[in-house]
Amino acid sequence: MNGGDSAGRLVRPFTLTGGRTRPSRADFTLITSVATVDPPPDRAARPQPEHVRILRLCAKPLVVAELAAQLDLPVSVVCIMLSDLLEAGRIVARAPREISRTSDLDLLQKVREGLDRL
Repeated sequence: MNGGDSAGRLVRPFTLTGGRTRPSRADFTLITSVATVDPPPDRAARPQPEHVRILRLCAKPLVVAELAAQLDLPVSVVCIMLSDLLEAGRIVARAPREISRTSDLDLLQKVREGLDRL
């Protein structure tokens, strides 16, 4: 492995975020679903190549953890870039649905009853 490659890799996430270490928003968890939206017509700013790659990957909804894996970047860096895209109106982020504990308890009770019958 070339030493320059590993050194460049250590610097790269820092440069991708402009030196920021935290996202400007707290909208993202590992299981937040992200999807690209059509760009607003009044936005002429051209995104960075990494942002373009995120937009391409998120043409279909993708969770943050999977996106970070496909980009081969730390989740923290991906969340900072996603915050930029969310603020620019280029993506939507959807938190995972909460699951009712009542239905979970009902299901567990039914499983228990079925096991008791065995």
